[in-house]
Amino acid sequence: MSVDSAIKSSINPTSLDSANTVSNEVSISPSSAMRKQKLQDFVFHKMTFGFALFVLLGLVGIVASLFVGALPSMKEYGLGFISTIEWDPVNDKYGGMIAIVGTLVTSFIALLIACPISFGIALFLTEICPTWLKRPLGTAVELLAGIPSIIYGMWGLFIFAPFFSNYGQPFLAATLGKLPLIGVLFSGPMVGLGVLTAGIILGIMIIPFIASVMRDVFEIVPPVLKESAYGLGCTRWEVVRKIVLPFTRTGVIGGVMLGLGRALGETMAVTFVIGNAYRLNWSLFSGGNSIASSLANEFAEAQSPLHVSTLFFLSFILFVITFIVLAVAKLLLMSMKKKEGLK
Repeated sequence: MSVDSAIKSSINPTSLDSANTVSNEVSISPSSAMRKQKLQDFVFHKMTFGFALFVLLGLVGIVASLFVGALPSMKEYGLGFISTIEWDPVNDKYGGMIAIVGTLVTSFIALLIACPISFGIALFLTEICPTWLKRPLGTAVELLAGIPSIIYGMWGLFIFAPFFSNYGQPFLAATLGKLPLIGVLFSGPMVGLGVLTAGIILGIMIIPFIASVMRDVFEIVPPVLKESAYGLGCTRWEVVRKIVLPFTRTGVIGGVMLGLGRALGETMAVTFVIGNAYRLNWSLFSGGNSIASSLANEFAEAQSPLHVSTLFFLSFILFVITFIVLAVAKLLLMSMKKKEGLK
């Protein structure tokens, strides 16, 4: 037998077929894997687009329902509703100025209290706090954010309001109440309930939200930046003012806006302590009302169609106020970015 015939006889046809099959699978495999990846990317893209579209449609649906529900009241009162003080369900005459002013004043007081305290908490946790104390304090702040609002309201009504009427309000009346111009804000009956009390309770409620966001954004500052500043001889405050705050400006403003949004829409806590009085008074000690508390108190008891529509109108105004606040914050951030680009 020759060498060629021996080689041919040693070659198994089955092995040749299996080798050809493997080579074909190798050549086909990359294209099939690519088709599979394209299909996965297509499905993932459509799913995420659907989620985003769901949020947008939900927002549009809410706005549309509020607008449709408020149409009768809009036709009845027009824009004059915003500047009208009267609120008389018996005679079916309504104005939104008291609730709007109460919402804005209590939210402003809450921010005035919460922003510096939240900044101090976040700064302490990220720059000063010992390592062994950082985790317990951080957990405590997060637990405060999880307390239901009705608990804050009950605490404000039964614990804080009596204490505030016996000690806080007399102190404010004896000090700030004696000053010109602003003294009128701290005068009047000291019953513990009122616009100032609602603002303080709101401030306590939003402190954990703002502090948590500020703490998280302060922690993302690259350590090398702070260490370089310390190496140049900067004090801790200079590092915070010149390094930390410029680097985290967007996140800080976002945290403040998150707290403001919570304050504008808070219902139960405000309802417990604001006094629920439909009157305007320069004194922060007097009772007042907000849009959220008005809805909580009257929506279930509204009888006439105009009354129900007016409550929808108040809800729509609250949405517009929130939208304006967020738009102003966005424009402020855009302006800051433009100024940074010009430097």
